[in-house]
Amino acid sequence: MSDVKLAAAEKHLTSHSENATPPNNPHHHSAVKVVENPLQLVSRVAVVRDVEAFVEEKGLSEHKALFERAALVARDPTGFENIPELTQEEQTVLAHERDHKWSNTFQLYYAVTICALGAATQGWDQTGSNGANLSFPAEFGINAPLGSPNGLRDEWIVGAVNAVIFLSAGAVGCWISDPLNHWFGRRGEIFITSAILIATPIASGFTHSWQALFAVRFIMGIGVGAKNATVPIFSAEMAPARIRGALVMGWQLWVCFGIFLGFAANVIVKDTGRIAWRLQLGSAFIPALPLFLGIWFAPESPRWLMKHGNYPKAFRSYLRLRKHEIIAARDLYYSHVLYMEEIREAKGANYFTRLWDCFRIPRIRRANLAGSTIMLAQQISTVFVEGGASADNALYASLGFGAINFVFAIPAIWLIDSFGRRSLLLSTFPFMAVFVLAAGLAFLIPTEGSVKTGIIALFVYLFTVAYSVGEGPVCFMYSAEIFPNVQREQGMAFTVAINNFFAGVLSLTFPPMRRAMGPTGAFGFYAGLNLIAFLMIFLWCPETKQLTLEELDQVFSIPTKVYMKHETTKWLPYFIKRYVFLRRSTQPPVPILAKAEAFVDH
Repeated sequence: MSDVKLAAAEKHLTSHSENATPPNNPHHHSAVKVVENPLQLVSRVAVVRDVEAFVEEKGLSEHKALFERAALVARDPTGFENIPELTQEEQTVLAHERDHKWSNTFQLYYAVTICALGAATQGWDQTGSNGANLSFPAEFGINAPLGSPNGLRDEWIVGAVNAVIFLSAGAVGCWISDPLNHWFGRRGEIFITSAILIATPIASGFTHSWQALFAVRFIMGIGVGAKNATVPIFSAEMAPARIRGALVMGWQLWVCFGIFLGFAANVIVKDTGRIAWRLQLGSAFIPALPLFLGIWFAPESPRWLMKHGNYPKAFRSYLRLRKHEIIAARDLYYSHVLYMEEIREAKGANYFTRLWDCFRIPRIRRANLAGSTIMLAQQISTVFVEGGASADNALYASLGFGAINFVFAIPAIWLIDSFGRRSLLLSTFPFMAVFVLAAGLAFLIPTEGSVKTGIIALFVYLFTVAYSVGEGPVCFMYSAEIFPNVQREQGMAFTVAINNFFAGVLSLTFPPMRRAMGPTGAFGFYAGLNLIAFLMIFLWCPETKQLTLEELDQVFSIPTKVYMKHETTKWLPYFIKRYVFLRRSTQPPVPILAKAEAFVDH
């Protein structure tokens, strides 16, 4: 970072200090208020001239007049009422969009619903094994009690069968999403992976050895990983910026719903005898079937089409996703202008150079750090409690967990684009740490029985409430939006790989950790990890709400050291004075994004 840039940043920061306004919530300091629109750096005449070259080059000449008007709107999106070139109909449509953010096309909501089915498949796949664990080890002769000669070996085998879906997702599935997206598009990749997620659950129900079940679940994990790395991107690339958080967080909402359905299926078939575990594993194909059939009726991602040079088809896709052609043309042209800014730095000629760019280019490296932090935080905040309940009661308790997980994810739909992604995380992680610790301490209650189990369950459910409002919905949608179009597949693959790898590690290590440290020690350990996650998010994860995917470049243009210094020396003292000592007259610091322009190479 040069002295010139740093001086420019401080000068720019000072110039905005008099206009700073108090935040609406205690974490709003990082809210996106200062974002540079590159179209505002050129005159109206130059914008129109550039549009003429754009439509000629991209095969959109028949829409020349429309794109000229749309470019002027993109140049001044809040001042469209002062653009005389717009027709009265276009003025009315843009005003309606401004005042009714949820008024969108059927095709947009249909596509997001299809993506939700993709999320539900993951939730069901994850929970099918929870019920099956009660019986498949006995079927395959790997249920020796601990302390016997084969007890420890069998415990690790069962853990490996459960964990392999996450490990193969992180090691293989996430990384093949890039070539699958490249060759088949977002829809084609989802179609292929949904076919895998139809076949493998059914196949798992017909296995006759733990080795065969391990192999089938390994393949299933490949499908899960590839799908996980694509479906949130698909949603993010279609959604308008103002409600992108709410629409993309539908991923986690319907993961929760899939978890609930999976637990419900476990309960429904629990009394079917020796085939119960086969039905519990096999039923996970159900949500993948409508995904497999319905994805072809959704529009392809316009940003993917633009990235592959097919601008006419990208425009047709935007026409299906937006309420009017002026909005579609505005979004396509603005995405194009900012995409051109992105590719100036990127060397992504092939798979490996695109991957290296995720670590070479500072802007993408910072996004990688933020996304990986939140993905890792999801796993270190997730624990499973065994409070001494019977097998049937454990299934019913899990069903309650799934229901709470789904119901309390719903409020995040309204909070994630107003309160903000970062704010939800920082507001909920301290509660998660407290509730995990309380659940661990509840194991010290000397009496056994329903009272002790109920207290443990209470704190687990309270933890689930906090998780479902914060880390649960934010995790995947944050990672889906933070990477530039050039490296979106590679960046998302990396963060999802982190998530799945540590999910596998947790699945393998928590039972032996619980045995070695005792439940109180194990849960105390995870409570500490929740506090560490809170600190990492505070230092490394900026707010991203209500920006276009391309505008997020400026969010991550700020060097990590500069961001950390601002958080610890400017915002934290303000927060303590304002919200701890209740000094209402304390003036908020200038938003950190006021520095962004000094670090963006134009």
